[in-house]
Amino acid sequence: MTFSRILLKLSGEALEGAQGYGIEPQRLATYAGEIRSIVDEGIQVAIVIGGGNIFRGLQGAVQGVDRVQGDYMGMLATVINSMAIQDALGKQGVRSKLLGGIAIDPIVEEMSSGRAIKYLEQGYVAIISGGTGNPYFTTDTASALRAVEIKADVILKGTRVDGVYTADPEKDPSAVKYETLSFDEAIEKGLKIMDLTAFTLCKENNLPIVVFNMNTPGNLKRVVKGEKVGTIVQ
Repeated sequence: MTFSRILLKLSGEALEGAQGYGIEPQRLATYAGEIRSIVDEGIQVAIVIGGGNIFRGLQGAVQGVDRVQGDYMGMLATVINSMAIQDALGKQGVRSKLLGGIAIDPIVEEMSSGRAIKYLEQGYVAIISGGTGNPYFTTDTASALRAVEIKADVILKGTRVDGVYTADPEKDPSAVKYETLSFDEAIEKGLKIMDLTAFTLCKENNLPIVVFNMNTPGNLKRVVKGEKVGTIVQ
């Protein structure tokens, strides 16, 4: 299965690299290079990135921040990460447009499916920040929503493990990797790939998800070319 238009979902924590907080410049540059490698192949790329390396609304709520206010703070964290990705892509000669569930003039254009698709067809990477623009929704749900809006072929969820396992492979060496899963199987087994709202959107719109290790050089290109990398949920 090969893909021509993809939505790449990255966690904010993925940008921390070895430093364990914030944004590590080397990790950012590495990811930009991986993205450039598929843009150079003519793949249309949209990106949604979380903000957990800066602020997470749910954690803020535990610490006494109002949940709605905390979620908006988290959305702004995704804007910072998106701006960092945009800058890193620009340094590698990749053109991109920054859209968002929250429009911030002059930095972030308001997200619309028509605008995003137009930019993709013009060869820009569409970086979509700000979650859904509403509190109580995760960036997983935002990535599913945006993928449906732009008529993506697939959501590629870049993680630090090479797929979905029966247990956390970083904690349980006996964990077994799934090659393929159905949405129903993933839900029944309680596998925490994406939240239930995101899963439901993907299932209803026949939108597959590939979970793969983004930190392995060349993996992103291998996935879009249809090689068996990671776990596919469909």
